[in-house]
Amino acid sequence: MKRGKAGKMDQIIIEELKIFAHHGVYREENEKGQDFYVNAILETDTRSAGILDDLSLSTNYGEVCVFIDSFLREHTYKLIETAAERTAEALLMRFPFVRCVTLEVRKPEAPIPLPFASVSVKIVRGWRRAYLSCGSNMGDRKAHLDGAVEALRADAKCRVLRVSDWIETAPYGGVAQDDFLNGALMLDTLYTPQELLVKLHEIENTHKRERKLHWGPRTLDLDILLYEDCVLCTEELTIPHADMHNREFVLRPLAQIAPYERHTLTGKSVLQMCEELAAVTPSP
Repeated sequence: MKRGKAGKMDQIIIEELKIFAHHGVYREENEKGQDFYVNAILETDTRSAGILDDLSLSTNYGEVCVFIDSFLREHTYKLIETAAERTAEALLMRFPFVRCVTLEVRKPEAPIPLPFASVSVKIVRGWRRAYLSCGSNMGDRKAHLDGAVEALRADAKCRVLRVSDWIETAPYGGVAQDDFLNGALMLDTLYTPQELLVKLHEIENTHKRERKLHWGPRTLDLDILLYEDCVLCTEELTIPHADMHNREFVLRPLAQIAPYERHTLTGKSVLQMCEELAAVTPSP
């Protein structure tokens, strides 16, 4: 084991783990197999384990090695890109203390008709912190919101960490409609922002969400507010959410679960945004 630099996560480092497996584009590679070498850097927190000398507080690197060996022997992929991707994902879901993994799969016997030492693919994958808003003003509003939370909890690539209270709010945007139940949740996810958006749309569709009128009534509305330090602006997705600082129904529940989380662009905390919005919002 090696400790990371000050201010960064600690690291457990595995070097040149030799595995005989059956990955390759060509049939003879799948049938005969060949040696692969794996290097892994597991980002985690080893401090408590180090102070207390207690393995249960750390990640057992022996178990990690056995897991990587078993996973790559039991699966067959055409591409080492896929072998690396699937192994990294499986590692992150299997070992709860590992926050991020840098994984390299090296293939020294690749079918290349030239002198070479080896070819490899190296990737970095990890859990990312995201904050979502959720709302409903059609049908059984609470059931829709609870169902969304349960769907995320059932997804192995998501870890729901905190859920706010559901609060009743007036509709936003000037369209006459029923009041909403709104809330916010914090989760860690292996999805990219775009993949998370697809997942949220799938959940909305399960609850028969229709997009007929902008700011209109909906059975379920799930939005990504923040995603670590990501700044993104596409036709489909903007992070941080472009209007979150103006929405009391977003900020109030978010302040319950993450009052000191900061807006990626402005640097303002959720609590500060709440206070600023309250100062300019007329009292009812």
